[in-house]
Amino acid sequence: EIHIKEPIEKEVNPRLLPGELLLCEASTVYKYIQEDGSNRGSYGKLVCTNFKISFLDDDSASDDNEPQFKNKIVGENDITLQCVDQIYGVYDEKKKLLTGQLRKYPENLIIYCKDLRVFNFCLRYTKEEEVKRIVSGIVHHSQTPKLLKRLFLFSYASAAPNNTDGRNQTVMFETLEDWRDELERTKGNVKYKAVTTNEGYRVSEKLPLYFVVPICISEESILKYEGRGIPIWCWSCHNGAALLKMSAFPKEQDDSTSQMQKAFLDGIYKTISKPPYELLKMDDLSSSLPSLQDIQTAYTRFKQLFLIDNSTDFWATDVKWFSLLESTNWLEIIRRVLKKAIEVVECLEIQQTNVLLIEESATDLCCVISSLVQVMMDSYSRTKSGFQSLIQKEWVIGGHGFLDRCNHLHKSEKEEAPVFLLLLNCVWQLVQQYPPAFEFTETYLTVLSDSLYVPIFSTFFFNSQHQRDTNKSGESLKTQSGPFRFLTVWDWSVQFDCKAQAFLNNPLYAEKPKPDKSQRKTSRSKHQRQLSLPLTQAKPSTKRGFFREETDHLIKNILGKRIGKFINSSEEPPNSLREFYDSWHSKPVDYHGLLLPRIDGPEIKVWAQRYLRWIPEAQLHGGGTIATAAKILDLMEEVQSLQVKMDEEHSQAVSGDVHSVPMLRNSARLSSLFPFALLQRQSVKPALPTSTWKDLEDEDDLVKRDDEFVDLSGDML
Repeated sequence: EIHIKEPIEKEVNPRLLPGELLLCEASTVYKYIQEDGSNRGSYGKLVCTNFKISFLDDDSASDDNEPQFKNKIVGENDITLQCVDQIYGVYDEKKKLLTGQLRKYPENLIIYCKDLRVFNFCLRYTKEEEVKRIVSGIVHHSQTPKLLKRLFLFSYASAAPNNTDGRNQTVMFETLEDWRDELERTKGNVKYKAVTTNEGYRVSEKLPLYFVVPICISEESILKYEGRGIPIWCWSCHNGAALLKMSAFPKEQDDSTSQMQKAFLDGIYKTISKPPYELLKMDDLSSSLPSLQDIQTAYTRFKQLFLIDNSTDFWATDVKWFSLLESTNWLEIIRRVLKKAIEVVECLEIQQTNVLLIEESATDLCCVISSLVQVMMDSYSRTKSGFQSLIQKEWVIGGHGFLDRCNHLHKSEKEEAPVFLLLLNCVWQLVQQYPPAFEFTETYLTVLSDSLYVPIFSTFFFNSQHQRDTNKSGESLKTQSGPFRFLTVWDWSVQFDCKAQAFLNNPLYAEKPKPDKSQRKTSRSKHQRQLSLPLTQAKPSTKRGFFREETDHLIKNILGKRIGKFINSSEEPPNSLREFYDSWHSKPVDYHGLLLPRIDGPEIKVWAQRYLRWIPEAQLHGGGTIATAAKILDLMEEVQSLQVKMDEEHSQAVSGDVHSVPMLRNSARLSSLFPFALLQRQSVKPALPTSTWKDLEDEDDLVKRDDEFVDLSGDML
């Protein structure tokens, strides 16, 4: 049975941005609500522009149902072309991946998005010609390789007025002065210097215009191998120890070249290992961390757990949730990366040695580790402007290949890897473990991850500063003769109004250090679906299934017994690292001092807001972190009104950013998926067919392993 909402009478036209062109459209398209197979939905128009795919129904025309957290650029029924992950067509109830030229057109179109939304459109009631146009248009514009200048980024930059508010406090690191200020801030200017050697990109197109090296490094050394083999400064610790990174030489070289490069490196190491420099520890990340291909494979498996478009699929995966989660290896990669960052912190903080991170290009895992170390050790990087400046310094100017790693141009899947998402997942672990230490919220991290796919900002759409600078010229376009003026993602007013931006700020951010033992005791927050893997032995069972032969062990751990082991398939950590980790965790937290993540067993969790926000079955009605936030904001409003009554003269002073937070009066009406998805419907666990239960009962071990564990956790759905 299909519950049909009558087709709309009035014409609904898409809201187009400056430079946005309508390419194709189809009327009488039926969009299913992501639910339990009842086929409910609404009729509307499906359009494709040079910026997005958009579904327009009669709700699109009215502003009555405006969500509190509305993105001004991308609506809830909009998908930017860069956000499209895969497109499937349904032919006679069989799904087929759509790419390139199509001979036959599908009855249904299913679009899987990189932000994990799933759209299901029925085309049976649409005219055949319109179906051909819209399906081939969507597949062509979102899946086929394109030229860089064909990105909507350039169309928007040439047509949009440049009227941003200019209140952005983020340091962009585009000038020599920015680097000198950072050296001064970290007290690194005694031993390190900002250099102009790469002006005009005469050293390398991969390096930024300006960067920092040890004072003893000569200009000739920098020029010799196009910047390879040169230690580039990232950050200086309070004790003088510094974090450095280096682009390694290619491994496959002839003997004479290899000998020359080895002699060059030896000379560099000797120069920076003697006073006034600290001892140097080198860490080749390509051998101590997973490869980019491993990271991509793990994330591809992991995201499949959340690309769910119906209740049946959700409940089917629920029975095997833990084993499915463990088999992706994504949480294990997060743990290994955090552990590596702790190792670097221990060298800098305790051993007071310089750490040199080495990687082939020094623009992938080097960026992840150096950023994490700074977030852990430097409280400035835990403020909003400080974190944004950090991303600019290490990633945008540092030369991370966003264009290739996000595969924005669909040129090569071999280069694709979610390296920046890996960093955000790691930072989220810290944010959820120590909320008062961060000026920003998990919602901020979630919208930052979404902004990777919004091509009106230049921040995440180039591989290097050189690529951005050389493509800034707009002379090839008739509409503009001067250089493009690209927007930066750090101007949040472009995407959100003041009310919505308030969700990005943490109202409980600790302005001053307040070491308090009571704040160290944290309780496991309950989720309907357990979001972390249970604490298990270092070597999992070789038999199929994650939990087999471990039930007793798991019961003890779930009841509260802690086992002080790093869960890692590799060897046990060195004693000094373990001692450092345990010693720090035995003391009260200084929210403005060093922060170390807890990485034992179940402490590494799934980022629920990002990965579960579109799944109705995973919501907690009137629960979750948003319900807590609503109560806190109510209290804040009460305190503020009292403050105004006490001193009306200072009422203006207490109406800053924190006070513009929207008041969420009735938290019981909210869902844990808020502010991204509003509470619209209840989801009831379907009765499984008898045959399904019979299949489960036949697999004795499966029932024992999974269902027994469901009861123990108390957190599963």
